[in-house]
Amino acid sequence: MSNALARPAGAGKSSPAARKAREVPPPPRPNAVVAVLALAGIVVSLMQTLVIPIVPELPKLLDAPASDTAWAVTATLLAASVATPVVGRLGDMFGKRRMLLVSIVLLVSGSVVCALADSLTPMIIGRALQGLAAAVVPLGISIMRDVLPADRLAGSTALMSASLGVGGALGLPSAAFIADNWDWHLLFWVSAALGVVALVLVVLIVPESKVRAGGRFDLVGSLGLSAGLMSLLLAVSKGGDWGWTSGTTLGLGVAAVLILLAWGWWELRSPQPLVDLRTTVRPQVLFTNLASIALGFSMFAMSLVLPQLLQLPEQTGYGLGKSMLTVGLVLAPQGLVMMAMSAVSAKVTKAKGPKVTLMIGALIVAGGYGLNLLLMSEVWHLILVSCVIGAGIGFTYGALPALIMGAVDPTQTGAANSLNTLMRSLGTSFASALAGVILAQMTTDFGGVALPSEDAFKVVMAIGAGAALLAFFLASFIPRHRENTQGAAPDSPVEAPEGAEVAAIKA
Repeated sequence: MSNALARPAGAGKSSPAARKAREVPPPPRPNAVVAVLALAGIVVSLMQTLVIPIVPELPKLLDAPASDTAWAVTATLLAASVATPVVGRLGDMFGKRRMLLVSIVLLVSGSVVCALADSLTPMIIGRALQGLAAAVVPLGISIMRDVLPADRLAGSTALMSASLGVGGALGLPSAAFIADNWDWHLLFWVSAALGVVALVLVVLIVPESKVRAGGRFDLVGSLGLSAGLMSLLLAVSKGGDWGWTSGTTLGLGVAAVLILLAWGWWELRSPQPLVDLRTTVRPQVLFTNLASIALGFSMFAMSLVLPQLLQLPEQTGYGLGKSMLTVGLVLAPQGLVMMAMSAVSAKVTKAKGPKVTLMIGALIVAGGYGLNLLLMSEVWHLILVSCVIGAGIGFTYGALPALIMGAVDPTQTGAANSLNTLMRSLGTSFASALAGVILAQMTTDFGGVALPSEDAFKVVMAIGAGAALLAFFLASFIPRHRENTQGAAPDSPVEAPEGAEVAAIKA
């Protein structure tokens, strides 16, 4: 098997850039390259959980109403959704390492702005800059495809994908500890310092990929996609505050549909589109992306349910009355499990193909939620549940980039991986909106305060399990392929020679 990295059958002749890439020797220190790229992914994922411990305090810290301080989170989401596909395409065109460095610089800049902020406006600006760094992980995966030997790729990309969850899981207790003991600005100074370390290491160790798509950047396509995504995500993320039937929410929803339809029309007619929609409708890419939306939806349910169960008062009968620091410590083992499972995921992918790995991971995630329906009354119950779900995430995160890279040209890996990352983010956003509605509607009275009921949490967990099973079902439609390596270099890290029809995966 070619580790899911050969060109799919029928994809046509290889591009000059791809043929040139076959002549590029592997980096002299592949272990160091993998370690540095994974570190960069962890640093970026830390940014996502960095602000969670101080969200309830932001109105007081920034002297602004809670409805406005919520933009410190929303701004990051919107910036990430816009930047991920655009930066991925720029990486394919002008150099993935170059855009990786730009992304880390934006992260450092945003962290410094937040560290100096004492009011809402600079905080939102800083958080938006941090969100613009969200393409680091898909860029890192694409760099690995271009510069690592094929036999190292499955494990390395699995580890890089897992860095998203690892950083998030480890970042929460660290951020809670800092926020409880020092000034909250230190959170962002630490983020900036880690970003500088990652930046220096990338400069010193990570080589630039020689694979380039070239061409002209699709400015109209990037503006259209950005406008459509921002309209959609604003409607989804703020609909609960504005009202789901309000004119603003409905108007943004309609605008998102119209803009994205017009964007698709433009992309299909553009000679050098931002996103090659013809590639995205290949069954392997299409069903992988659809499964990614379902997985993103499923994974967020845990992030929403477990912290609330841990923090609600014990007097409710189902809350455990723990601090935010305890929440972080309970969820931290999940990150270590994800990292460990990334290695297992790579072995399964090598033996059975990434499709099988993805389906196994989805079943493990669903099983974790089923376990949570039965075990939710003790701290160790939630540690066990988070670790089981984390194991499933470790499997799925390792399989997704292998499936994507097995179906696209090497000159499109940055854009394709970034689009897949965006699909997971969309799933997370939809889950946040739906879970918010459920928890707001199914409440119990506690001393005159409406709190989410135990049944509400169980419904959200059941939906999370259902979303994971939906991902399993969608993954079953990913096509099977047979390898035909006639004339191919079996360990080619990029693609088979021209004319060879080599399968992307064995499933």
